[in-house]
Amino acid sequence: MFGYYLDLALRSLKRSPGLTALMMLAIGFGVAASMTTWSVFRGVSGDPIPWKSAQLFVPQIDSWGPSQKSGAGLHEPPDALAYADAIALMHDRRAALQSAIYAVAPTVLPAGEGRSPIPVFGFGVYGEFFPMLDVPFRYGSGWQAGDDGDGAPVIVISDALNRQVFGGGNSVGRNIDLDGRDYRVTGVLKPWNPQPMFFDVVDTGGFGGNGPDVFVPLQRAIASGMENAGAVNCPKGVQPGAGYAGLQKSNCVWLAYMVELDDESAVQNYRQYLDNYASVQQKLGRFDWPPNNRLRDMRAFLDHEHVVPDDTRVSLLVALGLLLVCLVNTAGLMLAKFLRRSGEIGVRRALGASRRAIHAQFLTEAAVIGVGGSALGLLLTAIGVFAVNRMLPPRLAELARIEPALLLLTVVVAIAASVLAGLYPTFRAARVQPAWQLKTN
Repeated sequence: MFGYYLDLALRSLKRSPGLTALMMLAIGFGVAASMTTWSVFRGVSGDPIPWKSAQLFVPQIDSWGPSQKSGAGLHEPPDALAYADAIALMHDRRAALQSAIYAVAPTVLPAGEGRSPIPVFGFGVYGEFFPMLDVPFRYGSGWQAGDDGDGAPVIVISDALNRQVFGGGNSVGRNIDLDGRDYRVTGVLKPWNPQPMFFDVVDTGGFGGNGPDVFVPLQRAIASGMENAGAVNCPKGVQPGAGYAGLQKSNCVWLAYMVELDDESAVQNYRQYLDNYASVQQKLGRFDWPPNNRLRDMRAFLDHEHVVPDDTRVSLLVALGLLLVCLVNTAGLMLAKFLRRSGEIGVRRALGASRRAIHAQFLTEAAVIGVGGSALGLLLTAIGVFAVNRMLPPRLAELARIEPALLLLTVVVAIAASVLAGLYPTFRAARVQPAWQLKTN
């Protein structure tokens, strides 16, 4: 029977090509607008490490006090940690894995005459950073725990930098010149550029760039005076001393921090540990306010930092509203088209066709319109994604990509939207009274 209904649908659509094209255009345009916007929203709001994000947490310690806050952030602690707090947490090691993190911007000096220095971007971290975030390695691994305390000159480099400096081979054990000092390569990453860059959204904003080039032990980076590429925020009226020595002695916050907690019990214990730590600092006279800490999981922290731009949310809502308008218009056109065929429906009903058969016939026609709309939607979605890459800031535009999942979703949404738009017109068509139509004719 489906073949029969499909044949009836194609014949009906051919009899009014202009109206058919208009309905397909409405469906295709609405679906393309929503899918293009959704591709951007999905890119900026996706989980960069979905298999482990529920175990990753960001501790925040209020090292400034209520006098430093105003407005919406009145009760919120700083987004990063002061050096004294980060080192204390690393020393106590109350989580399964943990690492303080800060952004650096050193320079690589390739071996050989005439080769230009390469400015790179990376992070000072602890060795636990790599297993905590499941960082993928092509060669080697991260450094040993002892290298953190010793300030050993070791380094992990990206695949891109490995190709640029060493030609892409296994460079583990070789030396690389960083800011005029030799560092021994312990590992080479596979291509790794999580978006958003969830482990340090305070410094990076979450998006953009080609990913980190280097990772070095945090204490080694500080001791060597490696250029700090991250944000430094200080309490009102506080001016830190020069260089890292000044930052280490100040209450300025400049270190990101992340911990891995395996279960709810570990989360509760770590939250209690933070409060106990703040209470000790209060007794020591460093804080003169009650503990005011936060322990947010990674997704909650990204939301707290507003990593997903508000304009992408608004754009998605506008696009969905446009799709709704297109559905209403398509439903109106289908209703006019179907009711115009009341005579045909009356004859079919008089000859014994059931209301279920009428429903099947006209829903098949709506689905055919959806198939045509999906073809048009695919084309317009591709154009839309291309336009997004030209119009939006590069850090956001590069996240909108044409993928098989997006194409499949476009087809499904177009057909489902068309069938949905055809439900009420089909209902009205199936309620046509055969006697009235035959008497009129």
